[in-house]
Amino acid sequence: MSPAAEIEDRAAQWLMRREEADWSDAEQAALDAWLDASMAHKAAYWRLEHHWRRADKLRALGGGTVEPLETRRERPRRIWWTAIAASLLAVAGAGAAIYGFGPEKPQAIADARFTTPVGGHRIVPLSDGSRIEMNTATLVRTAMTGENREVWLDTGEAYFEVAHRAGQPFIVHAGSRTVTVLGTKFSVRRDGEKVTVSVLEGRVRVDDASAQTVPAAIITAGDIAIARGPSTLLAARSEERVESALAWRNGMLTFDQSTLAEAATEFNRYNRKRIEIADPEAADIRIGGTFRASGVDDFVALLRDAYGLKVEADAAVIRISS
Repeated sequence: MSPAAEIEDRAAQWLMRREEADWSDAEQAALDAWLDASMAHKAAYWRLEHHWRRADKLRALGGGTVEPLETRRERPRRIWWTAIAASLLAVAGAGAAIYGFGPEKPQAIADARFTTPVGGHRIVPLSDGSRIEMNTATLVRTAMTGENREVWLDTGEAYFEVAHRAGQPFIVHAGSRTVTVLGTKFSVRRDGEKVTVSVLEGRVRVDDASAQTVPAAIITAGDIAIARGPSTLLAARSEERVESALAWRNGMLTFDQSTLAEAATEFNRYNRKRIEIADPEAADIRIGGTFRASGVDDFVALLRDAYGLKVEADAAVIRISS
C-alpha cells in the first residue's frame, strides 16, 4: 500500500471509530495529534468527513423508513469500507497520471495552508484556474484534486474567483456553513460563528452542515447572506453594499452610517495599533466615508477635528472619549 493510501486508510479508521458511542477524550487527543502531524492527514480526514456528512444529509432529506438500530450501527463500517475502496482507486489513478501510464495529463494536486498577518493581503492561484484573494489575518486550507475542489476558511476573509468546471462544484467550508458554486465571484468572511457571504457575480448555495433538515439559501449577484447559529439572514439586494464590503481589496474601508464602535472594530482588524472607545456616547457616533485600512492615525485625526473627541495615544493603543 502506498503512503497516500495508508493515510486514507487511517483517516477512515479514525472517522469510523469517532462515531462509536464509547469515543473517549483520550482518543480525541490522539486524533488531534495525528491530524496536527501532517497536512496530508488533515486533507484526507476532512475529505472523508465532508463526504460522510453529505451522504447523511442526502439520506435525511430523502426521508423513507427509519433504519433498525442494528443497521444504523453497521452503517459507519460499510461507509468506511466504501471510503477505503474509493480512496485507493483515487490514489491509484493519481499515481498512474503522475507517472505517465494513463492517457490524460497529470492532475495538479494542491493540499496546502495559506495565511496572512494582521494588515496582510495575498492572492493565491489554485491548480484549477481559480483564485483566492485573502484579507487581513486570514487562514485558508485547500484540497484541490482532479475531482474535488474544497477550501476551508478557518479565520478571516477571502474573495474567490472560481473557474467554471461542469460537474465539479467548488466548496468553501466556514464553520458550520458550506458555500457551493460552479463558477462565480464572491467573498466569505468568518467572525467566530458568524459567517457573511457576499456575491459579486453569479450565484452560490449556502448550507448549514450542522442542521440537516434546514433548506439551503440560494443567493445571487448583489446579495449578502449573514449566518449565525441556526439562522441565516438574506440582506436586501444591493450591488453597492457588496462593493463596499469588498473595498478591502483596494486597501480601503467604507462606512455608511456605522457607529464609531463598529468602525473601530474594522480598523482593529487591519492594524496592530488598536482603537479603544472609552464611553458609550462616543461609541454611538455615526460616521460615513471611505478610509485607508492602514490609515488609523489619519482616521483618528479626522474624528478629533470633526467631533471634538478626546484622543490619547501610545505606541499600542489609541483611546477615544467624548
